[in-house]
Amino acid sequence: MVPSQGWNVIHLFVKPKDSVDHAAISTAKEDAEKAGCQVVLAAIVGHKADACVMATSEDLWDLRRLQSALERAGLDIVESYVSLTEVSEYAGETPEHILEARLHPNLPPEGMRAFCFYPMSKRRGEEHNWYALPFDERRDLMREHGKSGRTFHGRIVQVVTGSTGLDDWEWGVTLFGNRPDDIKDCVYTMRFDEASTLYAEFGPFYTGMVGSVDDVFASLGS
Repeated sequence: MVPSQGWNVIHLFVKPKDSVDHAAISTAKEDAEKAGCQVVLAAIVGHKADACVMATSEDLWDLRRLQSALERAGLDIVESYVSLTEVSEYAGETPEHILEARLHPNLPPEGMRAFCFYPMSKRRGEEHNWYALPFDERRDLMREHGKSGRTFHGRIVQVVTGSTGLDDWEWGVTLFGNRPDDIKDCVYTMRFDEASTLYAEFGPFYTGMVGSVDDVFASLGS
């Protein structure tokens, strides 16, 4: 199951069952990578999950096989998110190399071990309805929003994936940072943009650290 452009993306938030097979997790990751997937592991801090497995693939079946292999290895999937890499309709005259990086990101970004994921949608309230705005106004607001984000170049890599019709929210946002406070500063700053202040609604945040199979699952004591 291949999209017309971009890649399929899945975030699997897991907790270990009574018995976890580390070798089987490693094999699941390696098999997925041999099939062309990118697989990112992160240890999650807080009660929502213990780890996240983020994966991208051209073929959705490869992600389904990875999910099944992780479950067989002893991981209980407590939450998940399905989306697609995409180019925003507001991208306009964005250079081709930037559009390519959005459709086919190279993950995880080198040296960026701080991790955060959250879903979001645009508000459809009676007073503030994003989709009732003219296209040009939405485009200008998103350009302002993007300008704020670019001030964090070198500190944050943002991967925004579309999920309208695929999951409960409209976008999934994955942030990779040098340090946890880089992520905090980025999200805080960008919430003051009108596109967020008046029109954004946010789901739960998952925060952690990118690592290897041994790093992530040793930290769980599993």
